[in-house]
Amino acid sequence: MLEPEEEYMLAKAWVEREDTASAHKLVTSHLRLAAKIAMGYRGYGLPQSEVIAEANVGLMQAVKKFDPEKGFRLATYAMWWIRASIQEYVLRSWSLVKMGTTSGQKKLFFNLRKAKARIGAYEDGDLRPEHVEKIANDLGVTETEVVSMNRRLSGGDASLNAMVGTEGESATQWQDWLEDESADQAGDYEEQDELDARRELLAEAMEVLNDREKDILAQRRLQDKPITLEELSGQYDVSRERIRQIEVRAFEKLQNKMQDLAREKGMIAAA
Repeated sequence: MLEPEEEYMLAKAWVEREDTASAHKLVTSHLRLAAKIAMGYRGYGLPQSEVIAEANVGLMQAVKKFDPEKGFRLATYAMWWIRASIQEYVLRSWSLVKMGTTSGQKKLFFNLRKAKARIGAYEDGDLRPEHVEKIANDLGVTETEVVSMNRRLSGGDASLNAMVGTEGESATQWQDWLEDESADQAGDYEEQDELDARRELLAEAMEVLNDREKDILAQRRLQDKPITLEELSGQYDVSRERIRQIEVRAFEKLQNKMQDLAREKGMIAAA
């Protein structure tokens, strides 16, 4: 452990000259503090070595931002950085589903077990209404958040690849039991094939139009936000009525060509 004066001089050397040797000594002299705080997070089922590694990351961040002129020791400042780094790691790793995105949810995640222990709520499953109300008031969160977090902490993650039944030919995975009743793969493929065919037909039929007809029809009929007749009349320096006439004629030519092509390809019966 460093004496106050030595710690101050090392911190000054880092702040003023970015002396890496001084920063290294500040970090290594506080590794025991990081490890001690990390041991307090053993109850989340995560590898202790990784939790300690995250604690060390927080310690290095604390050394990087430490201001010795504030008048307090590095250990006092660093413990907040260490805890923050560990808690972020726990929230990232504890569940595949993102959780703890708000300050209230983070508070619940790290304090719900203690709050339940204080009021003797040891039973599995949902909390009793009076327990929910008590915990919500004590932690300053909503009752809905308490119920939701309790269920997530109680259930944890379940793998879709987990086996159901006994080993052998009859054993299946959970995902084999999941069924999308609304799915119609045959119908979906049929619709997609028809859509692709219509797009090819449209592209081929467009060749019957000249460049001006293609442009006007595309801007008037084939865009999510069609352009106005007024805007097109300005582009082509003709009247709006003339643009409308070109659009109608081009559309009729396109329809006739698509019908002819569809008959040739056997998509519709010949008249």
